[in-house]
Amino acid sequence: MNIAKILRTEDQWASLALRIPVGIILVAHGAQKLFAWFGGYGLKGTAQFMASQGLEPGYLMALLAGSAEFFGGIALIIGLLVRPAAAVSAFTMLVAGIVVHSSSGLFLSNGGFEFALALFSITLALVFLGGGKLSLDQVLTKKWMQ
Repeated sequence: MNIAKILRTEDQWASLALRIPVGIILVAHGAQKLFAWFGGYGLKGTAQFMASQGLEPGYLMALLAGSAEFFGGIALIIGLLVRPAAAVSAFTMLVAGIVVHSSSGLFLSNGGFEFALALFSITLALVFLGGGKLSLDQVLTKKWMQ
């Protein structure tokens, strides 16, 4: 696959408006899972939770989910490899919504899947939109197109 196709993005602001807040949210949630920051449980606690939800092996699933959120969030914020980062993040949110939250219904107040659904929808949109303005993807694409 051609890297230019992965980095390709339109000269629009919508992606920036989606990338920054979602990137911040993902970094924070990933940091909870990986480093026990912001009141999180870290890898050990998250691994136990993942295993209790049937996501085995728990440690690997916690490492993958935490890494997808933390590093994917950083990628979204800086706008580097937005399409692949958004695809991995969308998949992570899809799994979280179905496996962890779907049995609690829609509403977040009951532990439901609405937040995972919102993040899934936004990250899926970024798969199609690309990084947009003020993204490293845009800078690199312009450089390679010259």
